[in-house]
Amino acid sequence: ERLEFLGDAVLGFIVAGWLHQEYPKAAEGELTRMRSALVRRQTLAEVARSLELGDFLYLSKGEEQSGGRKRAVTLANGLEALVGALFLDQGAEATKTVVQQLLSSYLARLSTEGRDPKSRLQELLQARRHTRPAYTLLATSGASHERTFTVEVSVAGQPLARGTGPSKRAAEMEAATQALGVLTTHDEGPSEPVPGANEPPLSKE
Repeated sequence: ERLEFLGDAVLGFIVAGWLHQEYPKAAEGELTRMRSALVRRQTLAEVARSLELGDFLYLSKGEEQSGGRKRAVTLANGLEALVGALFLDQGAEATKTVVQQLLSSYLARLSTEGRDPKSRLQELLQARRHTRPAYTLLATSGASHERTFTVEVSVAGQPLARGTGPSKRAAEMEAATQALGVLTTHDEGPSEPVPGANEPPLSKE
């Protein structure tokens, strides 16, 4: 558990630096979404399975009998512990190389998504049979040549996220990115209702 604690921090640091370098034009919200996708339990468990890490874990008899070697949370925690051990034994650069090798295919998968955040958000909500997202301009500030726009995205009249940008479109994109992060958090955490869940599905227009 101590190595898991260390590995979790090291993993987050490496992935954040990697994304910052690979995507110099990406907004903070998009970088946060990508980092969350790369270090979430499901991804780490998949990587651990590819390494057959479960075969090397020391487990109690009860955990063994209950299928602990295949349990996602156990595998993800084990991988974080492995990253922590690698960091202590081989140092930061070696750990960075290994982490990037392990996660490169997952990053490539994220990169090929290609669609802008507004399109991805609408498709996600449509797949979940929620209402269409609505974007509202909340504020405009700054000089005429240096405007900053603040936009809120809501679902069924309930605010989901906000974004800012040098144009209304940029602010909407950032709001959609933040909203995707919120929905991803819902996916990873306890089941909670999302606004508009009981509303009619999106029209095909």
